[in-house]
Amino acid sequence: MEDKIYNVLFLCTGNSSRSIMAEALLNTMGKGRFRGYSAGSHPTGAVNPIALEQIRGTGYAVTQMRSKSWDEFSQADAPHMDFVFTVCDNAAGEVCPIWPGHPISAHWGFEDPAAVTGTDEQKRAAFNKVYRQILTRMNLFTSLPLNMLEKNAIQAQVSGIGSTPV
Repeated sequence: MEDKIYNVLFLCTGNSSRSIMAEALLNTMGKGRFRGYSAGSHPTGAVNPIALEQIRGTGYAVTQMRSKSWDEFSQADAPHMDFVFTVCDNAAGEVCPIWPGHPISAHWGFEDPAAVTGTDEQKRAAFNKVYRQILTRMNLFTSLPLNMLEKNAIQAQVSGIGSTPV
């Protein structure tokens, strides 16, 4: 069980910023233990360029990043997900998708940096803030001893990460 690779899907509405950054961070920080994916219920069809700026700093290949529908992951040939995390912000009135099936799931809400208006500097500051918040939660998640915990304990841990102040 030690060398199991866990598939993790990050869901959001537009799949252009938060879920994309989470996917890249997990694939970078997961050190082969995790395979991150992202999707949206209503994908914008394009990755936000400021999100790509943040991702470039991880060394992750941004050429792989694309905005896609969660329908891709409900197909018979799609990878089986061990975890599904919604990263949309309920406070912003967004409709967060609910993933069917039995993966361990939790809500890790983040404000939508793509909704910030103002100067380019203000937009970049918003993206940087959310990126750092995702990074904090990703550090907590990737340090969990998943191979030693029962499913209920894992569920409690990942839910707790979602309510960790960032």
